[in-house]
Amino acid sequence: MTIPANSPDATLAEAPKLQARNSAAFWAATGRARGHEVIERRAYLAVAGDERAGLRVLIQEDDLSAEEAAEIDALIAGAAGAVNVEDPFSAHDLARSGMRSWQMPVMLRQPGPVAEPSMAVVRVEAEADLQAAERAVIESFGLSRFEPYRAGELFPAALLKEPGVEVFIALLDGEPAGAGVTVEAAGIGSHYWVGTFEAFRSRGVGRAVMLGSLAPLVHLPVTLTASRLGVPLYEKLGYTAAAPSTWWSSTPG
Repeated sequence: MTIPANSPDATLAEAPKLQARNSAAFWAATGRARGHEVIERRAYLAVAGDERAGLRVLIQEDDLSAEEAAEIDALIAGAAGAVNVEDPFSAHDLARSGMRSWQMPVMLRQPGPVAEPSMAVVRVEAEADLQAAERAVIESFGLSRFEPYRAGELFPAALLKEPGVEVFIALLDGEPAGAGVTVEAAGIGSHYWVGTFEAFRSRGVGRAVMLGSLAPLVHLPVTLTASRLGVPLYEKLGYTAAAPSTWWSSTPG
């Protein structure tokens, strides 16, 4: 069985800006839910968190002014914790800040039907399910700064009340096996934090999370930023690489 879709297509050339806008919407929602400072400017959005959450900067335009670049540099210098910068336009060179960089492709999926997942994938509503999703993401992405675990720190309950934000978990043999987040904003969907508990890896959990979370978005163009290992899966699900996005981090690789 498939779920039909019907919506205008987006172009590959538009994908980096669409991803930038959606990612800003997600991190603004996350910042509000955590009670952190959200800084919105013409060409970037930043969320300044505590020592464990750190600073997240999302470049929104390819024409950063010298003043805007200096503001970003000042935020980085004053960050309470780790710094992560997402730059789909490769507009700001942060090498002088001693940060490491790498590139990942922004990918685009046009509106279209999606197959049903091979296991149950449910939208999170209960606190216990939210905590399971939180733990899956922390383990899968190696977010050691969120250890020891504090419930609701990565995914506060308030995040579920943010417009357009949905958290999903996959259940295998009745147990939470993986999780992911989607955001719908300004007519575009996107995926974040798709991860699997180590005990359930190589059992199709990531694919199931993607399919289950795609189901409500099949009428929209959907973007994501893919890891190298994730690209083959996303291509099979109908995503096409559009352009490389440069990421910067103050933490070791």
